[in-house]
Amino acid sequence: MKSFVSYLYKNQDLFYKVFLFLLTTFLIVYLFPKGGKFQYEIPKGKPWQYENLYAPFDFAILKSPEEIAAEKERINQEHIPYYEYKDQVAAEVTADLEERFSETFPDTLTPNQLNQLETFVDQTVEEIYEYGLIQEIVPRDPDQLVFLKKGNVASEIPYERIIKQNELRDFLNKEIDESQLQLFREELVGLFFDTLRPNVSFNEKLTQDELQSRYDQISYTRGNIERGTIIVAKGEVVEGNKLQVLNSLKAEYESQVWSQANYNWMILGYSLLVFLALLMLMLFIKKYRFDIFQNNIKVTFIFFNLLLMVLLTVLVIKFNVKYVYVVPLCILPLTIKGFFDSRLGLFTHVITVLLLGFIVPDSYEYMFLQIIAGIVTILTVSELYKRANLFITVGQITLVYIVSYFAFTVIQEGSIYEVEPETFLMFLFGGVATLFVQPLIYAYEKVFGLISDMSLLELSDTNSKLLKELSDKAPGTFHHSLNVANLAEAAANEIGANSMLARVGALYHDIGKMKNPTYFTENQTTSVNSHDELSPKESAEIIIEHVINGIEIAKKRNLPDRVIDFIRTHHGTTTVYYFFKKEKEINQHADPDDFRYPGPTPFSKETAILMMCDSVEAASKSIKEPTSRLIDDFVEKIINKQMEEGQFLNSNITFMEIQLVKKVLKRKLKNIYHLRIEYPE
Repeated sequence: MKSFVSYLYKNQDLFYKVFLFLLTTFLIVYLFPKGGKFQYEIPKGKPWQYENLYAPFDFAILKSPEEIAAEKERINQEHIPYYEYKDQVAAEVTADLEERFSETFPDTLTPNQLNQLETFVDQTVEEIYEYGLIQEIVPRDPDQLVFLKKGNVASEIPYERIIKQNELRDFLNKEIDESQLQLFREELVGLFFDTLRPNVSFNEKLTQDELQSRYDQISYTRGNIERGTIIVAKGEVVEGNKLQVLNSLKAEYESQVWSQANYNWMILGYSLLVFLALLMLMLFIKKYRFDIFQNNIKVTFIFFNLLLMVLLTVLVIKFNVKYVYVVPLCILPLTIKGFFDSRLGLFTHVITVLLLGFIVPDSYEYMFLQIIAGIVTILTVSELYKRANLFITVGQITLVYIVSYFAFTVIQEGSIYEVEPETFLMFLFGGVATLFVQPLIYAYEKVFGLISDMSLLELSDTNSKLLKELSDKAPGTFHHSLNVANLAEAAANEIGANSMLARVGALYHDIGKMKNPTYFTENQTTSVNSHDELSPKESAEIIIEHVINGIEIAKKRNLPDRVIDFIRTHHGTTTVYYFFKKEKEINQHADPDDFRYPGPTPFSKETAILMMCDSVEAASKSIKEPTSRLIDDFVEKIINKQMEEGQFLNSNITFMEIQLVKKVLKRKLKNIYHLRIEYPE
């Protein structure tokens, strides 16, 4: 039992990776829609490349979207709107007219005139309110039929029979003229306008309910295909009715209710495919990015980002599949590249696109567009911390999406008129959403403890609090760090390493010297040497301690681990040779391990570059009369000694890259000392 526990403890990193791998596989399979996948791509307007296709079961032929739209348009044209008639308003208006009639027409009129006017008013009101008075002006055909609802009874009448408010004056003038009452026109018109009120209104709810009821009665199918019927023969052009039948079969196949046995087999198939895809990613990381593979946090970060993109895409598909391109999938390669490198970013992106190809419609088109966009993302973004670069990249990604979609549509439809402008808008939204990568990277830095180029840019500011403190307490060390930073940046650029990381690491690599600045020659301003009163062994201990002190200061100031790595490794396991030689003069049996830095040795190109630049820059101060040949020999001697001691064995730097670094250091030192070419005598 004890040995088993010990085995688990020793292999806990491996068990965690297996757990993470299986958990990610499970979550992706769980998120995937559980429906059948139609095994054929439908080549619209092209010959059928597969064997003859027969109906595997009975299914109905779906109507095309154009046919459904035409039926809805026909229903709209034939649909009769509803209007509500209010009897109470008509009764109230009649009562008001009786009261105001006596006020409008004086008793001086003859009984015959009064009787004629009263009869006219009663008949006119009855005629107006037979079908009612409406205030709103609806642009309808006068001959169109409408339903006028009085109580629970709806009568079908021509729309023109309802008197409109804006037509009332003309109607009254016409009635007055026909009744020969022109002498009383002003009084009658005033009486009616003061008393009449609209009593008919458009019943929108009832109209819409009736319209929706008609919509619900639309049949979305036409005809039926029996099992065994040939659907399309090999070489036959897929268009017209053939295309509609194939689309109907695909829709029926993907919407089937699967039996438990079929469902389990489908889950197994999804699991195997997702397992293989994630396995390829894990093997890639192990083979080509072993330093990342050894770091569980970094592996978790990669799998988390992949899972996040799958989750966002699945949610959008469930909401509305036409918005699938709004998902900013290019955030994935941008993020991975920002923290790691381009190759891993592109590989992760391709694996993610392959996984999403299982669930998106038009999977080939989707994968082509997304992979091309991912490649453009990787190729165009060189320095993510520069905002202009990010905006340019987003513009290029959007352009690639639009051009690729346009090309696919033209190929499939054979016409530019089938291109949907709304899809271009989706691409634009997706491109704009990609700008969210900057706040996302900031959040990832805080959650996962990683560091990006944007944070490195902030750390490279020499006005930062820590570097200003270094400048005040150890000005010589600060100046040395600046020189090393310039050398390291140039060398990193030469061999394609992360120049920003190398520069930042160089700026902070000697911050431990702030604790005892006068024990380092570059900070000694007088002829008094603090080491004169110490033994060589004690002096070496103080010199070596600047690495430990630097790590402590860096952790207190919350510097990222990748920067602390430079402090930890910039001397590797070399010895403090000057004091070791002094000790040897006193004690022939001096142990070199007492004068050795604790290490570890550099384990990346950037930390290896710093070791070379730091040693060369510090030792170059001892050159009294520098010449071109002397500097060449000097650089060769120092770096070759480091190689002989095996300081670069754990870093992934090659011999050719070391030679390039030497070349840069020689050129830079010659520029610093303003050397001219040595002409032969």
